[in-house]
Amino acid sequence: MNAKNVLTYAADQEARFVSVRFTDLIGSWHHLTFPIDQLSEDSFEDGFGFDASSLRGWAAIHESDMLLVPDPSRFWIDPFTEDTTLCLIANAVDPITKEGYWLDPRSVAQRAESYLKFTGIADTINVGPEAEFFIFDEARYHNNQNSAGFYVNSDEGHWNSGREGSLDNPNNGYHIRPKEGYVPVAPLDTLIDIRNTISTILGEVGINVECHHHEVATAGQCEIDFRFSNLLHTADSLMLFKYVVKNTAHAAGKTATFMPKPIYGDNGSGMHCHQSLWKDGSPLFAGDEYAGLSEMAKFYIGGLLKHAPALVGFAAPTTNSYKRLVPGFEAPVNLAYSARNRSAAVRIPMFSSSPKAKRLEFRPPDPSCNPYLTFAALLMAGLDGIQNRIDPGEPLDKDIYDLPPEELANVPSLPGSLDEALNALEADHEFLLKGDVFTESIIERWISYKLENEITPLRLRPHPLEFSMYYDI
Repeated sequence: MNAKNVLTYAADQEARFVSVRFTDLIGSWHHLTFPIDQLSEDSFEDGFGFDASSLRGWAAIHESDMLLVPDPSRFWIDPFTEDTTLCLIANAVDPITKEGYWLDPRSVAQRAESYLKFTGIADTINVGPEAEFFIFDEARYHNNQNSAGFYVNSDEGHWNSGREGSLDNPNNGYHIRPKEGYVPVAPLDTLIDIRNTISTILGEVGINVECHHHEVATAGQCEIDFRFSNLLHTADSLMLFKYVVKNTAHAAGKTATFMPKPIYGDNGSGMHCHQSLWKDGSPLFAGDEYAGLSEMAKFYIGGLLKHAPALVGFAAPTTNSYKRLVPGFEAPVNLAYSARNRSAAVRIPMFSSSPKAKRLEFRPPDPSCNPYLTFAALLMAGLDGIQNRIDPGEPLDKDIYDLPPEELANVPSLPGSLDEALNALEADHEFLLKGDVFTESIIERWISYKLENEITPLRLRPHPLEFSMYYDI
């Protein structure tokens, strides 16, 4: 697609506005909206000026002038605006050098794809994320100097089994017990229609849904899977996916969250990332080794496992992420690979014998991550494994929970907190710097932002549970 295609489409759709979207360092979408007559072919070269100084983790006040340069390869009509609005995804560009802004995550993803081609190992990485989420009927929270708390509710939640009903809101007795929410039918699954609506809207904006279902947790945990694509396209799609999910829920009077662990005592929301390398249209991960893998795929796994403690600094990037990644609760914290064991960090799906379907699944990420940075980091770790022929060791096909302590001690695990993950990233990031994909500066900014704005505030604030444990000491 080129600029002319975009302008023709906008005219055919009688668009009145254009929404130019970009992603901040942390992984949230932002946009500027212009009357459609402000969009021309030159816009795709010259961009739109904007002030980047007020965005999380981005420019200082003295370097705030930036350009948003739209990518003509991806465009759609916003399904949630009253006036017809064309949407474009843009890169943040330095107005002086005309290069990608050093803190623009989408530019990192583009450099990762370019580096892959430069290595000659492959020309394409396909990525397929499975982003789980919750749809609640209500969510509220507060953090004051003298009080703190949160409340989420879903009529599906088992805690509503004893709720007194009313004419407007009867209690029908159908509620999902903890950890028993995996793929039930109605009336237990109350979210079929909203997932259908989300899937239909996703199709209208160019995202091909393959399947949707209720997930394991009570209280509205869902998964909607869409078709894999190359790294950049998939990262763009994930940003659009989250936008559609949140706005469809909002339109239905509900609220959706991709927070990895919003409720206690049940499964959190992960984002398993399927990956495969291709060259000249041929898959490179199929072979005659364990689980039908090629030697290249095993070395790729070796890179993921070696660098996994650092990778989760991007892939599980919130303090809340480590409420999900807890040993002993079927979480993928064990740095091993397996065709069957879902508590291993890397799983090899065995649904199909086709070489084109051969892939591996990295399970620790969650949907709070910035997909551009996460997918790029996963690729760089896998390439490091291939380049240095990193042996992942033997697969772990045993039940981890039945392993004797002396054998389990030989299975390394992920960091137990965000600050531990950031320490690992600080100590192990040389593999990310190859090809100037990441820079020391962006890694330093990421770590400092997380420490100052997420870890330290949490450390300073009393937790409600502490009052239960310590108030009467």
